[in-house]
Parts: sequence; C-alpha cells; structure tokens
Amino acid sequence: MNYNELDTSILEAFKELDTSSLTDALDKQGIAGGLLGIKAVVPGTRLCGQAFTVQYIPCGQTKGNVGDFLDDVPQGHVVVIDNGGRQYCTVWGDIMSQVAEWKGVAGTVIDGVCRDVKTIQDLKYPIFTKGNYMMTGKDRVEVASINEPVSISSVKVCPGDLIVADENGAVCIPLQVVETTLQIAQSIEAKEQQIVALVKSGKTLKEARAQMGYHHLQTHEEN
Repeated sequence: MNYNELDTSILEAFKELDTSSLTDALDKQGIAGGLLGIKAVVPGTRLCGQAFTVQYIPCGQTKGNVGDFLDDVPQGHVVVIDNGGRQYCTVWGDIMSQVAEWKGVAGTVIDGVCRDVKTIQDLKYPIFTKGNYMMTGKDRVEVASINEPVSISSVKVCPGDLIVADENGAVCIPLQVVETTLQIAQSIEAKEQQIVALVKSGKTLKEARAQMGYHHLQTHEEN
C-alpha cells in the first residue's frame, strides 16, 4: 500500500458520526465528497474504512476477467468499485459477499449494481450500490486497474481515502483531510445538539439557530 493506514481511534470516532455531518464538514472545506445515488442494499447497515479501489471497463474482442482482487483486500478496508454506473451487469454477488464477510472486509461500494441480494441480506453484509440486477459481468466487463484512483458518482476516490456510508448514503473523505474533517464534523454535530437543547429551554428555533450560527456551519470561506 502506498498510503498511511488510519489509526483505529480515528475510525472509531468516524463511526459515531453520520454522513450528513461529514458532507457538511467537507462543504466547509470546499470539497465534494457525497456519492450520489449510492444506497444500502440492506437497510440499517453501515460501513467505515479505507478504500481499496477497483475499476472495470467493457470487454473487447479478447475477453478479460472480473478479477480475484478480493484475496488482496486488507481486513477492515472497504472495496470501492468503479463499474461506470453500469446497470446492465453486475460485478459482485454471493461468492464475493461470503468471502468478504469471512475475511473481515468492512463493506463494499459500487458505482453500478450487485446481485444475489438474498445472500447479502442473510449476511447483513454492508454493501452500497446503485441497485441490483442479475446479469453477470463475466464476458461483459473486465478489471482495468486495482488500487488506482477511480470515479464514483463523478467523485474521485483514491486508495486509502476514508469511505463512510449509512442510512443517508455514502461519502468519500480524502485521506489528507481526514483529521480536519473529523474535527469540523464533531463541532457541527455538537452545535446542532445545542440548538435542540436551546429550543427545549425556551428559545425559538430562529433564535437558537442564530445563536449557534446554524446557517453557516457548512459554508466554505475562501482564504
């Protein structure tokens, strides 16, 4: 790996935050990180881990293969697959889900679809995709790169970037701003909780929001 592994304490802190606060924190820095259209296949599942990236391209006359990259995914990492948003074929199913679960992979994010949903649901494996469809990717797409930058919903994801996904969707946090994003997101959540407390103590929502600077918590300020 050509990137630093994040400390466990940082990962645990991110698990306490929701993706809404994380995207607000990225907005504060002028960074787009929300992965549009990516949703949980199993409701209620969440994931958090560094990205192990894979890119697929359509097969040519000479067929490639869908790859056995799962053998190389470190425990606790998230498999991030750029399948170009393709809806006509999948690159993840029951075998991959079972092996990933057994290996301790933190989850999977796919710009595209998956299949074998029943197995995924039975495992409660955290996989976030743009839907499901049964057609195999074999002889339709092939692995083009592993652990190189990919595009997920038009957002650049590099190996080692932090991926967090929950009921709201999925977000990519560039590795170089992980700690800053954590601090901003924690501050935002604390202020939002204070707003609720102020309203319960008798202030109006307008007053509470004004006191805590709610409308600009996520506003990016140019240097």
